[in-house]
Amino acid sequence: MKKSALVLMTLAALAGTSSLALTKANAQAGDGVLTVATIGEPPSLDVMQTPTDIVLTIDQHIFETLYTYDAEWKSVPLLAAAMPTLSEDGLTYKIPLREGVKFHDGSDFDAKDVTASLKRWMTINSKGKQVAGVVESVAEDGDHAIVIKLKSRYAPLLATLSQASVILPSEKIADTLTEFVGTGPYSLKERKPDQYTQLVRFDGYKSPEGEPSNYAGKREAIAKEIRFVPVPDANTRVEGLISGQFDFADSLPVSAYERVEKSSNAKPVIFKNAGWASMNMNMKEGLLVKKELRQAVQAALNASDMMLAAFSDDRFFSVDASIFPEGSVWHTEAGVARYGEGDPEAAAKLLKAAGYDGQPLRLMTSRQYEFHYKIGEVAKAYLEAAGFKVDLQVVDWATLTTRRADAKQWDIFITHSNFPGDPTTINTITDTYPGWYVSDQKTKAVATYMDATTDDAKKTAWDAIQTVIYDDAPLYKVGNFNGVSGLANGVSGYEPTYWPHFWNVSPKK
Repeated sequence: MKKSALVLMTLAALAGTSSLALTKANAQAGDGVLTVATIGEPPSLDVMQTPTDIVLTIDQHIFETLYTYDAEWKSVPLLAAAMPTLSEDGLTYKIPLREGVKFHDGSDFDAKDVTASLKRWMTINSKGKQVAGVVESVAEDGDHAIVIKLKSRYAPLLATLSQASVILPSEKIADTLTEFVGTGPYSLKERKPDQYTQLVRFDGYKSPEGEPSNYAGKREAIAKEIRFVPVPDANTRVEGLISGQFDFADSLPVSAYERVEKSSNAKPVIFKNAGWASMNMNMKEGLLVKKELRQAVQAALNASDMMLAAFSDDRFFSVDASIFPEGSVWHTEAGVARYGEGDPEAAAKLLKAAGYDGQPLRLMTSRQYEFHYKIGEVAKAYLEAAGFKVDLQVVDWATLTTRRADAKQWDIFITHSNFPGDPTTINTITDTYPGWYVSDQKTKAVATYMDATTDDAKKTAWDAIQTVIYDDAPLYKVGNFNGVSGLANGVSGYEPTYWPHFWNVSPKK
């Protein structure tokens, strides 16, 4: 709280400093500045190196990628001039590039910048390294196109290129970035760790065309400045929003919704389907190596009761067996089994068939994310009603992430994730993610997806993958949750997105 209070005092002091060209009177009148309270300090502005939510939120204003996500989370052109031309064998992608685009330093964007940036991305970024394994070459084709040649088909390529594979000027590329120069609508002016990151309008920005749709379409830098202020304490973000110190406050507790709604300075904003909660099971060692016992966990649980306990009000969650929510191109009911209100009799039969002997089921959760803990409490009750003996282990998040790396220490851990642009980038599908989901039928289903070259083929392949996931039972999807943030009265044009963005947003007058 001391640190959070200091942040607010620093922000108030900054309002009177000439270095930020802002007076208190001007701030109150609205002079084109948006002040955004974030959940904390970004560890870096090198999004290739550290693609966390807070870094992605800030960096998307500075940097751009070849493709980005529209409202259906399809990859559409951003710095690319069009969708790629794909060779008949599905191994060669020719990507045309937009012309007339400038970097913040005034240099022209061209193919050399793209190839140099993608090579850095494939060297240091976790998803980039996965792509590097299937890439034969990345080369320029004149100044305004590149060609990517693959060793084998890789269906998630465009989705993977839509996040963190930002394009930098080739002259600025280094192992450790010292200059953060992009093509985005805002440029970096100043960063003071634990105080603020200050972005200013890039007057030379050239926007893509089209109606705004999620991260796609027209981008206009209406505010002349965006200031991201780290405020780690959620209650301090609420207080700052209500008092008028912040124009936007990210990730508010659902318990603050009514208070913000009743305030005279701000309103709450709900972002539907911000993410999904899951119970991930250990398939490598311990009790749940047996599929029947994992399926017994699925059968025993009541998704509605767990989500209600976690979020209190159905305004803040939904229960949906599909791994992706309604509205997503990946939403499907294919393969759904053992999901609903809990069936202790079916679970008990699976326990008996597996020869369950009463060994404790180690269920690991954290109070750092309070909704994780509440899900764990309800899950314990339902699992015990089905016949499991449950050892509920409540630890801090850092401990949980350390323990889950050791297969000997747990059977289930509770976590949450966002909905990625490509379904095969879901963490659980990766063989090495804690839980170690490895099966022959998963390998075959994913290989079919990777080989797909059309949207219809991808959707069919994803149906098969979800069917396999329900059968193998590497996880239990609990439900979808909505994000709550807050917006100052008078700020207009803001549309909720997973990583909040502030182009096309008008500050209060």
